[in-house]
Amino acid sequence: MTKSGTIWINAGEMSGDMHGGKLMAALLKKAPKLQFCGMGGPEMRYQGLDAVLRVEDLSVMGFTEVLGHIPRIFQMLKRIKAELALRKPRAVILIDSPEFNFRVAKYAHALGIPVYYYISPKLWAWRTGRAKFIAKYITRMISILPFEIEFYKQFGMHVDYVGNPLVDMVDWPTIDHIEPIPGRIGLLPGSRRKEIEPLMPEYAKAATILAKEMPHLEFHCIQAPGVEQSRLRELWQSDVPLTIHGPLNRYAFMRGCEMLMAASGTVTLESALIGTPTLVAYKLSKLTYAIGKRIVKVPYVALPNLIMGREVFPELLQEKADGAVLAEHARAWLTNPQAIDAVRADLAQLRTMLGEPGAPDRAAQVILQDF
Repeated sequence: MTKSGTIWINAGEMSGDMHGGKLMAALLKKAPKLQFCGMGGPEMRYQGLDAVLRVEDLSVMGFTEVLGHIPRIFQMLKRIKAELALRKPRAVILIDSPEFNFRVAKYAHALGIPVYYYISPKLWAWRTGRAKFIAKYITRMISILPFEIEFYKQFGMHVDYVGNPLVDMVDWPTIDHIEPIPGRIGLLPGSRRKEIEPLMPEYAKAATILAKEMPHLEFHCIQAPGVEQSRLRELWQSDVPLTIHGPLNRYAFMRGCEMLMAASGTVTLESALIGTPTLVAYKLSKLTYAIGKRIVKVPYVALPNLIMGREVFPELLQEKADGAVLAEHARAWLTNPQAIDAVRADLAQLRTMLGEPGAPDRAAQVILQDF
């Protein structure tokens, strides 16, 4: 059979859209006659996705935060179920976001459509019992984290490990020549309102404390796509100057910072790959956090720490995601070159653990070999 036809591809978050766009480009390079429809964001639309739904309309996080969006989420799922039955795509590709995409997997399975899961859901963190679901409904599981191979093996499951696609997104010849600027601190408060609104005031409080002790420090915020600069400034409750940068060339800018403060998420793995020490912070609603503490089964939340098996990046969660605590940890790095150099040495080791460039190409090959 020719490698043509329509593939339904589903991303549930902006980070998934980024990876989805790269995967689509890799698939089109190998099979130019393919067409894509489904749910995605700007990166996937740029690659030619017929966007039946937009990822921007789903991007929510947290158990209690999702509750307010349930009617809209079910409307989106109903639309996807109808579109799959109508379009009968040759395959379905799901990207992360298990709470949403597992339902899509069931719809596709019922229609006899092969399902490929790219960026496997983090079952190792919670709800390990869902491995049985994957064994039943997922045709091929494509993993980007090295420790997932052993996790799935304990359930008698094979996964296709392709390396991490973030490795492909960094211009290494340029990045590796950038030296950190002493005193430059980068802030990455996330892309969701639920992340930005609790964290930006705490970043501002930390900046106020640190600037009094070290007046040479400069603070820079990297604005995520879709985030209004005016909102970031409203939340910056400090007289300390703040420079805001757009997302273009953000990797080069992150590399040029002496350290970063970032919301927990994909960006912490990006900062680890780039080699910049990072304080990881996050705040959830009290109920979401209480539920999470009961069901999350891993010792760390930051991917770099999970990969390394120890806390390379300090994790400041809930009450610890406080300006004074952030300032205390930042001070420990900024006033001790040996400590921050030790973190950079750990990050150099982590970079070797994530595989060679070419993860999207290898994932595309896994999918197309069944066509």
